[in-house]
Order: sequence, then C-alpha cells, then structure tokens
Amino acid sequence: MKSFLAYKPGHDGSVAHLLDGQLDFAIEAEKDSFLRHDWIGPECYVDTLSRLEAPPDAVCISGWSKGFNEFGWKVGAGYFGAEEDGIVTGQTRMLGHEVAYFSSSHERSHVWSAYALSPFPQGQRCYCLVWEGIIGRFYEVHEDLTVTAFPTVLDSPGYRYAFVYALADPTFSNAERYPRLSDAGKLMALAAFHDGSAPSEEDTALIDRICGIPEVGENLKKAVFADCRHYNAGVRDQAFMNFAYHFQQALYDRFFDFARQHLQPGLPLLIAGGCGLNCDWNAAFRDSGFFSDVFVPPCANDTGSALGTAVDAMRHYTGRAKLEWSVYAGQHFEDNLENAEGVDISLYDPDRLAALLREGRIIAHADGRAEMGPRALGNRSILASPLRADSLERLNAIKRRESYRPIAPIVAEDFAPKVFDPGRPSPFMLYFDTLKTDALPAITHVDNSARIQTVAPHQNRKIHDLLKAFEAQTGYAVLCNTSLNFLGRGFINKTTDLLAYAREFGLDGFVAKDRLFLLK
Repeated sequence: MKSFLAYKPGHDGSVAHLLDGQLDFAIEAEKDSFLRHDWIGPECYVDTLSRLEAPPDAVCISGWSKGFNEFGWKVGAGYFGAEEDGIVTGQTRMLGHEVAYFSSSHERSHVWSAYALSPFPQGQRCYCLVWEGIIGRFYEVHEDLTVTAFPTVLDSPGYRYAFVYALADPTFSNAERYPRLSDAGKLMALAAFHDGSAPSEEDTALIDRICGIPEVGENLKKAVFADCRHYNAGVRDQAFMNFAYHFQQALYDRFFDFARQHLQPGLPLLIAGGCGLNCDWNAAFRDSGFFSDVFVPPCANDTGSALGTAVDAMRHYTGRAKLEWSVYAGQHFEDNLENAEGVDISLYDPDRLAALLREGRIIAHADGRAEMGPRALGNRSILASPLRADSLERLNAIKRRESYRPIAPIVAEDFAPKVFDPGRPSPFMLYFDTLKTDALPAITHVDNSARIQTVAPHQNRKIHDLLKAFEAQTGYAVLCNTSLNFLGRGFINKTTDLLAYAREFGLDGFVAKDRLFLLK
C-alpha cells in the first residue's frame, strides 16, 4: 500500500493524503475564510477528489464521537483507545474500487501525528504527552511502534484551562455549556501580566477545586463558582491575571511532576493536543533538562488528527510511521483578481516591500500553499515593522483583538540568537523566547517574552529574502507576523477576499503571489 486518505470529523475538520511516504496534502475545513474550527463541508470533499489521481489504497476515519459526549456513540474507532483496542479495520468501496478501511481513536491520532512529523528516527523510543480538552496523559512509543499509555495525570486539562478565562469574563454567560475554544490563547497572554506575587490561600484552594471536579463536561459550570473572588471580575483585573499565571503554572507542575516520578529521564518527548499550542508550557518542558529533546508539531491540536490517523494506517499496513513533509501542505492560494479600482499593482520586489514596512506600512502576504495548523508562518501572514511601537496597536486594531494580546515575530534563523534568548530554531512558532533588546517594541510582551518563528532559506525562501532585505535597511532581520484572516474565520485564500479584507480593516496593501497591491 502507498496511498492513505484520512478524514477527521467534528470540529477542526481536516483531510490528509499520504502518498509514497510523503504528505501530499492536509486540507483544513476552516481555511479559505470558513468558520474557525469548522467541520468538513462539501468544498473539502470536492477539493480532495480533485487532487486524487486514483482511489487510495486505504480510506481512513479519524475516531470521534457523535454529539457532545466523548463517551457516547462512536464515529469510527471512537475517541478513546491508546493501544490496539483503538483500531478498527475492514474493507469498503470508493469510486467503484475495493479499498481497505481503517479507523483509529482520536487518542492515537495525536500520538501518531506528533511521531510522524518529529525529527526523531523511526525506532527511537520516546514519550508523548497528549493534553487537550479531554485527554491528559503520557504515552510511551516503543522501538517496535507499539504504544503504551500511562495512567491519566488529569483529565480535561484544556477544558479546565479555558474555563478559568470564562470564570472572570462577564460576557461568558452562566448558561453556556462549554468554554470557548479561543479563550485558552487569551489566558496565555494574560498570564504574562502577573506581578510576581505568590498565590493566596484562596487561589490555591480554587486551583485545587477546579482541578478536582470530576466529569467536567457535566460539573464544571460557571454558576457553581459565583462565590469566587474572580467570578465576573473582568479578565484585566490584576488579581485575576495573577491567578491565571498561578493556574497555568499549577497545571504544568502537575504534569511535569508526574513525568519525573514515572518516566525515564534522557528520552525525547513529543507534545500533542491543543495544550501543545501553549508556548509557556512547551518552553518549560524544553528547558527542564529532563528530556533529551522536545518536539511539538505545527498541527498539535485537532487539525493534525486526520494526518495522525493516516500515519497510523500506514504504520499498520506497511510498518512505516515517518513522513517526508512540509508545513506548507494546505490549499494553494487562488489569485482570482486581474485588476481593481483604487489600487496600484506592481510586481513584487523584496527590497521595495522591506522599505514600505520600514516606513510603517502594514502589508499582508499570501503565496503558495497554506500552513498546517493554526499558526500563520509567512504564507498567510500580515507583516509590519517591529521597530515601531504603533505597529502593535494597529495590528490589534486590524485584527479586532484585545489590546493585551502580543504580536509574534518572524525572524531569520541565523539572526535569532542576536536578539532572542535562547534563539534556537523554532520554525512553527510554538515556544516563548526572551527578548535581549528594547529596539523591537511591537513584539515585546509585558514579560519580555516573544513567540518566535525562525525561518531558514530552505524553509521559505521568499520570506527569508524579505527578512534579509529588511535587515539590510534596518539592521534587524525581524518582522511582526500575525495571521491573515477575518475575525472568527480561517486563513484567507483568495485575492478577492484579500482585497475586501484590506479595504474593510485598513491594510496599506498586500502581496498576492508575485504581485504587490497598494491601496490608494
């Protein structure tokens, strides 16, 4: 077998195709300006079929559940099942051909997506931490590619973490059943505003109370905490921001303490699940010294689940579990606009764009295939000068984001150690580094942290050349980088949508493939 096609149902729906041990494509339902965290729709199915030259050897369903109960009726292999009990196989038909049917659990999809994309060679014994809305435990991936699960450290860590934001947010109604998927990232930003004070006895008790509630889907309700000092206090309340930091630290400590007690030191760690998007936690695991190396895939959340199930099928049928891949595996950008009124159009030139950015212009960039996962890594990005403090305010206004949220830097890999500590390669924007200069105010968070993306020439030549052009003019191979999307929607993927966005939200211009558009 050489061709594996996998579908991920439910939120963060996606389709992945593996061909001859390579990631052929990974299409996400939300991309092309669909709703964030969307389910697979007809556009995804049509797009998928248009890309296939022939029916796959195996069609795969990433395990899920029907409705809102992870323990309910199964879709495919269901949500849970870390070992061989999490696999279902059979035969089915596709486009008139007999093909293998494969499904494995949602739990396994996280393990295998991280394993396949990691730099560790096949056969390398390693650990994997899966922590997300529901699952929170470690696994061991053995040399023979079997998986063993450790006992649960804490169920629903991501759910509990996002709930903390909802607790203080007056706009979150007591009637809402689940925390919002977008709130975890906001809490991570707020935690940086802590004032260094120790947790109070009341806060320590509240942390224990939130972490101690069983079956959180039924029992973790905002109204139950109406007696808490942080209830509807407002997310910018200093006491709450201190609590956000202490809760974040308490979750990390709980999982790291388990690792020290139950795992062998000196082996590599994979991190998967939505909590793998928390840069504080990733950096803490990386810098702990307990693991020989730490890898977090760019699609750590459920956007990587279709890919993980396809890899699990490839492992099952062929014995191979590693991929050749690029993070730019999504939809191709569609340049569907010839001309437009009120716009100057010229050929793209990195030196000219660098000069415009240096002067304070804010310019979007869209080219090539979209990035896997939620981070914009240059191909669907809004760029600005980090040397100007007003870049932060303008970008957050354009994005309709809260003023306390930081803007991430994109930096040439060889330049990173000059301005960031530790400044190691970080191509997927998944770790916090510390700024070593005050010359870059637009990317300096309140605690001097920055969620960096490094770029080497072989990873994205066009963006690397732009960074070097900006360095030649300013002395810094660094730019502001935030995702190119309408509020509440996935990345923009058409020039017509990009023009509409630029006009509505106040971009100075944009690059679409090899053309530069400047609004008059």
